[in-house]
Amino acid sequence: MTAEQRVLVTRPAGQADSLIAALSDAGFMPIHLPMLQIEPLDPLPGAQRQRLMDLDRYAHVIFVSANAARMGVERIRDYWPQLPQGQVYWAVGQSTALCLEAEGLDVRRPERDMSSEGLLAMPGLAELHSQRVLIVKGEGGRKFLEQELRERGAEVDSLVCYRRDYAAHDRQECRALLGGRDLALILVSSGEGLERLTGLLQPEEHTNLAMTTLLVPSQRVADQARGLGWTQVECAENASDAAMLAAATAWRTAHLGETQH
Repeated sequence: MTAEQRVLVTRPAGQADSLIAALSDAGFMPIHLPMLQIEPLDPLPGAQRQRLMDLDRYAHVIFVSANAARMGVERIRDYWPQLPQGQVYWAVGQSTALCLEAEGLDVRRPERDMSSEGLLAMPGLAELHSQRVLIVKGEGGRKFLEQELRERGAEVDSLVCYRRDYAAHDRQECRALLGGRDLALILVSSGEGLERLTGLLQPEEHTNLAMTTLLVPSQRVADQARGLGWTQVECAENASDAAMLAAATAWRTAHLGETQH
């Protein structure tokens, strides 16, 4: 096993299988250590249930993640076996869109910039005066999308259907794994996962590991990583399997080229 092959995947359990398979097929040696665990909110608070019952009053429904798509649609189906007509459904990224399309929804999504910023650049969300928008999401997270939609005139509500918690790990085992000298790449899928990863390390361990290349899904997370002390940061086009695999493959090609000179 060489340093060019061994990569750490930090996606939550149940959401990393396809990426791990793709990395393996490409000749990498993936190791899975989830940083976050995803738990549905059950039961939903009364205000959230009311928003589900009022689904037909929203002009736009935005799903911010694949988790939001899976758990949100499940909750929506509890109240709407037959979906209301007239809503425009939006997905921030490709995996989110695929989840919704599997449920038979017609979905709009960004083609390249799979982020809140990319979604907001789409024409259908440019002018929202007095239109009601429902954002399906997890607890916490960025407020940017909600704030920007309000500035465009929308009346915005959130349907919070899951929570993200730090995955429980034995710190010593994690440090032994993360501190291995033959670890080439760490693939991080979110800012919260990055914070968890960094927090698992003692300062002196993080100083050493900071020389390991960190592959992140956006410039925002890249900036966050550098602020946390990571020095070798590569940015994928987005968080999809294809984009992360392409970035990992490009890094390996460049790295092998450097080591051969």
